[in-house]
Amino acid sequence: MCRSRRGEWMSAVPKPQPEQAASVAGRRSDQKQSGSTRLLGDELRRMRQERGLGLKDVAPVIRGSVSKVSRLERGESPPKERDVWDLVHFYRVPAERLRMIEELLQQTRSEEWWQQYTDVTPAFLRRLISLEGQAEKIYTYETHVVPGLLQTPAYTRVLISAALHGASKDAIERRVRLRQGRRAAFRAGRPRVVALLEEAVLRRLVGSPEVMREQLQYLIDIGRQGGINIRVIPFSNGADAVPLSSVTHLHFDDGGPPELVYLEHLNSAQYLTRPREIDQYRHVLNRLSGCAADRKESERLLKEAIAGFS
Repeated sequence: MCRSRRGEWMSAVPKPQPEQAASVAGRRSDQKQSGSTRLLGDELRRMRQERGLGLKDVAPVIRGSVSKVSRLERGESPPKERDVWDLVHFYRVPAERLRMIEELLQQTRSEEWWQQYTDVTPAFLRRLISLEGQAEKIYTYETHVVPGLLQTPAYTRVLISAALHGASKDAIERRVRLRQGRRAAFRAGRPRVVALLEEAVLRRLVGSPEVMREQLQYLIDIGRQGGINIRVIPFSNGADAVPLSSVTHLHFDDGGPPELVYLEHLNSAQYLTRPREIDQYRHVLNRLSGCAADRKESERLLKEAIAGFS
């Protein structure tokens, strides 16, 4: 029998207070911040706090008040690029973080960066991408392939090429760029992610051994970051009544409806928002989490799988 590892970071999906449960369709209509604006504000706040500065210390840098800085950090309105760059240079951030800030600014310029891909993205997936940018935590379970949020470009390209047989190279590459764009959020520290992967995902050849080695090594690398938890469910830890397809549970902390469950099918998807439905999948994910190996053992299984593709 699998046991729950409550000491493992984010091993169990939290249950919100009853009064918080509500339909995502009723999400606050006056909420203006996009996922990118929110992420950019979080990063600016983190930079300021790392330097031990208060709001009043940096307000003169952007020729404004404490409330202006606070609004910028909360992502309540589209940021002015001059203000962002003035703060970034004042904080003396390294080149790597400058590139991340530029990526987030590019996304905020178009309000929703993924809108440029609407021609190759079904409506149900566009909704998920928007919600991913607003989520505080994401719990995902996969039984067949690596979750889209965690895929390398080469791995994604193989899957999309197989699904779109006969599609043009440009159509395939646009879908690859879209999927890779979803990874930008991680470089800003949120959402936090728990990925529960069946061991079969590690062993199933996608493309070539080279593609698999790169993909699995990427999972090891991001699993060592503070905000991403890769957990493998070994063949030896059977779980009864596991889902037949992937499950994604998103949790929000912005004062709107706190959570939803996303179930993707071949040409459609379901968004579950009723408390009873969400509780069912929360129970499933918690049970799977109890069957999953811890961080150290999961990394060992990933390394073992890499060796198998050598």
